[in-house]
Formats: sequence, structure tokens, C-alpha cells
Amino acid sequence: MSGGVDSSVAAARLLAQGYDVVGVTLHLWDYPDDGSVKSRCCAPEDIHDARRVADALGFPHYAFDRRELFQREVVEPFVDSYLGGETPSPCVRCNRGVKIKELLALADKLDASRLATGHYARLVENGGRTELHRGRDASKDQSYFLHMLGDATLSRLCFPLGDSDKAEVRAEALKLDLPGAQKGESQELCFVPTGRYDAFVGERAGERLRPGPIVDENGRTVGQHAGVHRFTVGQRKNLGVALGKPSYVVAIEPEQGRITLGPVERLMAVSAELADVSLADGVELPLSAEVQVRYRGTPLPARIVKSPSGARVLFEKPVQAVVPGQFAVFYAGTRVLGGGLIRKADAAESTATSAAELSP
Repeated sequence: MSGGVDSSVAAARLLAQGYDVVGVTLHLWDYPDDGSVKSRCCAPEDIHDARRVADALGFPHYAFDRRELFQREVVEPFVDSYLGGETPSPCVRCNRGVKIKELLALADKLDASRLATGHYARLVENGGRTELHRGRDASKDQSYFLHMLGDATLSRLCFPLGDSDKAEVRAEALKLDLPGAQKGESQELCFVPTGRYDAFVGERAGERLRPGPIVDENGRTVGQHAGVHRFTVGQRKNLGVALGKPSYVVAIEPEQGRITLGPVERLMAVSAELADVSLADGVELPLSAEVQVRYRGTPLPARIVKSPSGARVLFEKPVQAVVPGQFAVFYAGTRVLGGGLIRKADAAESTATSAAELSP
């Protein structure tokens, strides 16, 4: 339980269905007490809100301190990734290495057979397997962040909100008069609620900051910057220079501290190399699927084949801004087939290997 509307309504629905419910909140992060942060997640105030909901609905609630684990598994890799010229997706790491893992372990200690969360995703039983599918509310679907979960884990999970949209959930919270029913939602990362990722990374990077030149597509220096962590591939605004024409970040070279700007055509990728690949039970490579290269991205047809790093995605048509550090997640309709961490994208003009050559 995060103390927010979603997990509160999930708990209320399970109670109404006759389940014995135990609420658990993980304390993951602390915020300043100066009132500067209005929307929080997994901090002491949220523990209080979750407990109020549990008290109102009449079930026990426990809180567990996992701040050290969160720092090690999520925050430090987040900083490292930005300093390495990538744009990380920390919510995947959090669900994989902290939330789901720790909550299942705690479920065992509490003699709970299932783990329910407020994720907007669905589980479908098919032929003895538990499949992960998109939530019905496309604007809230969170299956992207859960793509790495195997059948053994999915079979113990429960997503009570998977067939609902956010408006229905909010209305239900108000009807039940749940504490926090009017609580707002944060649109930023829970540990960077201000949205200033550059400031967050800069404060923690110390001597690892990599300032350097900004160059155009011809290698001509057009400016200087204070650190590669301030940029992401595909970025157009706040570049610190004006070239007199639309320009985007097309390459980040952290070792040299170099940021390269170029036209949008330089962002068009025909393939991507993946690491840390996870596949749903029964799914094997090669396969054809729709691939989503960022959380809010549009799934696009592609072929996924084996490669030395794990897998390679061969897009049917060039895709704009395939960003290292994000995850490419594979779908067949609403079903999640797996995914992997994007390590490198190959632009159309630089790719010599064809899909036919890579396919077995």
C-alpha cells in the first residue's frame, strides 16, 4: 500500500470479495520537511495514510524499512546511468529488485498466499500459465514496468484494478469515503518529485560529473555544457545553444563528455541491441511482436532475434529516439511477451546488417 487511491481501492475490493487482507507499506525514501514536496510516495507520510485506510477498512497494516535497498537497487543505478550517457527507467528496477521481490518475501512471512498491488495490469490464465496483459485503461497501463516477471511470480500476484480505469477507481474511493480519496497523483519519479533529474544527479555525482563540448553533426564545437547527465538522446529543448535550425541530441559520449546535435533524421533507428532480456514462459526467440521502446511509446512491429548481448530488435520501419537505458518491451496484442534493456540503437544510415542476415 502506497497510501494513494489505487492501492487503497484495491484493498477495499479484495475485502468486498471476502479475502483476508493484510496491508504492507515499504518505506523507501525520505523527503525534506519544508513543505516543498506536495506529492509523495513510499515515505513516512504515506505510511500514515496507508494505515489510516487500513484502520478505516478494518484490517492490519505493517510498514517495513527498505530505504537502504532502494538506494542500492534504484537510486545509485539511476545516477550511474545518467552519468553514463543513458536515460534510465528506474520504475522497472524498483518493481523487479525492490517492490515485488520484497513484498513476496514478506507475504511468505505473513502466511499470505497472494500479493495484490494497485498496478493497472491484468493477469490471464491460459493453458496452465499466468500471462501478463495490459490494463484496460490504456492511459494508466503499467505492464511495461512488469515485463520481466516470470510465471512463478505472476501466479502469486493479483491486480484488482486491471479491468478498471482511473476515473472509476477515484469515484469508488470517494463513494467509500476512504482516507486520501482526494489525494493527487505525482507525475514524476517518487524520489525526484520536482522533476529536476539533472539537479538530483548533479548533487550526488560529485567529481564524476562530465562537462564537455557540444558539437554539431560535422564535429564543430558549438558550445559547452556542465555535464552529460543534463541530456538525453532525442532532446530538443534546453540545449544551451542555437544552431538556427531544429536540432536534437543524437549522441552522448560520456567518456569524452561530448554531446552531438543533429537533425531528426539522425534519430531514426532501424535496430537496437538489448541486454538483461526476459521472456515470458513458453516464449522463445526469434519472434515477431510489437515493441514499445519507452513507457508512453507506441508499440511498433518488429522482429526480435538472438544476439551476443542477449537480443536484437529489428524494426519493420525506422523508429525515432530509441534511447539507451530505456526498456524495449514485446507485446502480442495486449499480452506481454518479454523485454530487455536498450544498450545501443543503430541509425538507418549506419546499419549494414539486414534482418535476413540476423535471422536464423
